[in-house]
Amino acid sequence: MRFPFLGAAATVVLAVLLVGGTAVPASAASGAYPIKGPRLTKNTLYGGGPLKASSCPERAITADDRASARRYVMGVYECLNNSWGERFAAMGVKFTRPGISFTTRPTATFCDEKVGDAAGVYCTPERRFTIVLDKKALEYPYDLFLFDTVAHEYAHHVQNLTGITRAFEYEPFSGRKEELEQTRRFELQAECLAGVFIGSVWDSLDRTDADWQELLLIDRQSGDEVSKVRDHGKGRNIADWLDRGFRTADPASCNTWTAPASKVS
Repeated sequence: MRFPFLGAAATVVLAVLLVGGTAVPASAASGAYPIKGPRLTKNTLYGGGPLKASSCPERAITADDRASARRYVMGVYECLNNSWGERFAAMGVKFTRPGISFTTRPTATFCDEKVGDAAGVYCTPERRFTIVLDKKALEYPYDLFLFDTVAHEYAHHVQNLTGITRAFEYEPFSGRKEELEQTRRFELQAECLAGVFIGSVWDSLDRTDADWQELLLIDRQSGDEVSKVRDHGKGRNIADWLDRGFRTADPASCNTWTAPASKVS
């Protein structure tokens, strides 16, 4: 959620994709548009080139087996810590690991909100996220959806540590339409950064191009077209940003803040 004058945010990722809802404040200061805040458009995150290639073999996972799913997620989590920790050291930015937990019930509360239909939730003030391992998540865990979920939630932590989240929270907007576009830029950047990580470890995964195309298809079928709130982007744009990050493995390709409005619609 977004509180421009309180500096706290929590991002929810819907089960239909790695997208989430953000609460909208009643009002906010208006300002120049498009976005000009340097913490968003010229962040240190965009320097340094591609994320260093590393190894992250997926751990075995079995349908309807929560224990194996937890081990799988923790394997991805450790790879994320290593990759992004190294990148932060190169940037000269302080790095801390996010906390991680699991929940099995949509009625569970995380970061003072019900998880609901989320596949994962990142809590900005607490710097931690939770992954939902309910029946739906465990029914068919063999595609890359769970891998992407963890990488997406972790990307919100990257945004948090680099000051992007705070800058986003305080970025002025002139109305709801403009605010929703900013929220889409924030979420699409997280999805792109998830793609950056996946691209950096791809050669170590026992996956084919068909696996990647399957994940992109999930994205295309799960955008704002199936949501009542247009705060995460059309399916084609979610897939495009994920694929862009994957193809480049470079955070610089994820500067959604300077992208044309059509790319974040």
